[in-house]
Amino acid sequence: MAKPRTRLMDIAQHAGVSTATVSRVINRTGPVSADTRHRVLTAIDRLGYERPASERSGAATLIGIITPELINPIFATYAHAIQSEVARADALPVICSQTPGATSEGDHVEKLLDQGVSGIIFVSGRHADYRGDLSRYQRLHDKGIPFVTINGARDEVPAPDFSTGDGMGIEAAVHHLRELGHSRIALLGGQSHMVPAARKVEAFRHVMEQLFGEKDPIVIETFYTYEAAATATETLIDQGITAIVTGSDLQALGAIRTIKNRGLEVPGDISVVGFDDSMLMTHLDPPLTTVRQPVAAITNAAVQALFAQLHNSTVHRGAFIYTPDLIVRASTGACPR
Repeated sequence: MAKPRTRLMDIAQHAGVSTATVSRVINRTGPVSADTRHRVLTAIDRLGYERPASERSGAATLIGIITPELINPIFATYAHAIQSEVARADALPVICSQTPGATSEGDHVEKLLDQGVSGIIFVSGRHADYRGDLSRYQRLHDKGIPFVTINGARDEVPAPDFSTGDGMGIEAAVHHLRELGHSRIALLGGQSHMVPAARKVEAFRHVMEQLFGEKDPIVIETFYTYEAAATATETLIDQGITAIVTGSDLQALGAIRTIKNRGLEVPGDISVVGFDDSMLMTHLDPPLTTVRQPVAAITNAAVQALFAQLHNSTVHRGAFIYTPDLIVRASTGACPR
């Protein structure tokens, strides 16, 4: 009869370390690097074992992560990446998702403050809205609560912001379509009172004038949702476009649905470019050409900046822009004759 495996052996194999290392983490009896400790604790959690009392987070440093929603895959991707970085830094992440008509960003901030939060990371929050009330960010600054923002730098917000180069992504997409022979290109984006959407529109207008001399290109502003994009694409098809650059992968999916419902092909009749490269985009039919946000680089830098503030280090305000990549797949092709 085979000898049953021990808990230490299971954890060690899952974490890729020795059983002695697992023992040192559990019993805190020797030096272990932060990365190794994180791998061991992750293995314990994933295997369903109870963490040792010394590793439970009753008195952990609380870090709030506030996102607009989790339905859009890119926000879920950011939330997951941030919480992983926060946990690696030996703190407890608390993810807060806004609910339209119910729980707002302000509600979450107040609740986090009541819970004694040490710092907050805002993802595409009110800081990214030109119409947004920015007073809460100044109040956090005045209270001495460290925070950083992602994807929405504003000069008025007293914190560093870490953002995708939206304009660079749009320009890369249009250059790619031009190389395929397209000139009737439309932008289907978000509402330009939001910083990332405004950057996309500005870049699209600039590159269309630069490449084609078109001073008033076709731009539709709508919500970053599947349904809104599907409806807006009806108008674009009627206008005779041969390529659509969208502001999000969800919008790209909506555009593709309408194109196919109209009896047209992607990319045979109309090419489509997404934005985000969220999960499963490579498994679509056709796989989606899209602009990949550098999520790992952005979240790593944002978390480091937040913890630098927690450790009383000087952190520069302002916008830190990260270059996206255009991932070419099968949803873009040669312009039809």
